[in-house]
Amino acid sequence: MADAKATGRDAEAVSRFVEHFAAQLVEAGVPRMPARVFTALLASDTGALTSAELGEQLQVSPAAVSGAVRYLAQLHLVSREREPGSRRERYRVHSDQWYESLTNRNAIIKRWEDALRDGVTSLGATTPAGRRLTETLAFFEFVEVEVEEMMERWRAHRAELFGNG
Repeated sequence: MADAKATGRDAEAVSRFVEHFAAQLVEAGVPRMPARVFTALLASDTGALTSAELGEQLQVSPAAVSGAVRYLAQLHLVSREREPGSRRERYRVHSDQWYESLTNRNAIIKRWEDALRDGVTSLGATTPAGRRLTETLAFFEFVEVEVEEMMERWRAHRAELFGNG
């Protein structure tokens, strides 16, 4: 656990936190390895680790790290970056990863809304299935507006707590 050693933190305590929080993410539906990789990045002081560092810390193969990072990148929870002067990649978690994830989720909701509208047209709004789709569409439209408003409130709240940096 190079990051914990470099900062003088208790590597065992860091490991316990990583496994505990990852277990919470797994209970919420995140696959186990992406949950562990994400939490390891979140717990690192730099917010960035190489595949080798992640593999060493989590005691997993480079292939396991690669698959987890691919999954997390699709959710916009981590990004890849090259180390200057090296071919090695570092994987980074950003302080606004939750914001980005929810913002990107909103784009998915918009696509679902379009598909549901097509479904209502195809099935007929007055059929039992059409009414179910209409209610589902109304729910997603509601969620979309609520998330947008919540994100505006979060930006203001974050600026109060942490400044605009």
